[in-house]
Amino acid sequence: MKEQSMQDMQKRVDEYIGQFKEGYFSPLAMLARLTEELGELAREVNHYYGEKPKKSDEEEKSMEQEMGDLLFVLICLANSLHIDLDEAFDLVMNKFETRDKDRWTRIEKESEQDDN
Repeated sequence: MKEQSMQDMQKRVDEYIGQFKEGYFSPLAMLARLTEELGELAREVNHYYGEKPKKSDEEEKSMEQEMGDLLFVLICLANSLHIDLDEAFDLVMNKFETRDKDRWTRIEKESEQDDN
């Protein structure tokens, strides 16, 4: 599949949801769905990196699939609230790049290491 921008993904989800009379669920229902999908992702992470292996009869799912489910519902929520996720992403990156720019220890670049 070709690379898609966030705008492309939001449009694709909107076209998909637009086929159905029900349309988008309420924001509260989608928040519950986001929570459910996040729980499923947490379960997969726990299976791969935690102390809780899968049961032998448990369906095999991937973290990629669970992240996709989470992204789909997040896009549905954003679309229903008329939120441009590109703008939302730019806002949060600006916050990290300004307010939080000195919050964590930076990796020294090779040229800085050579000067020492």
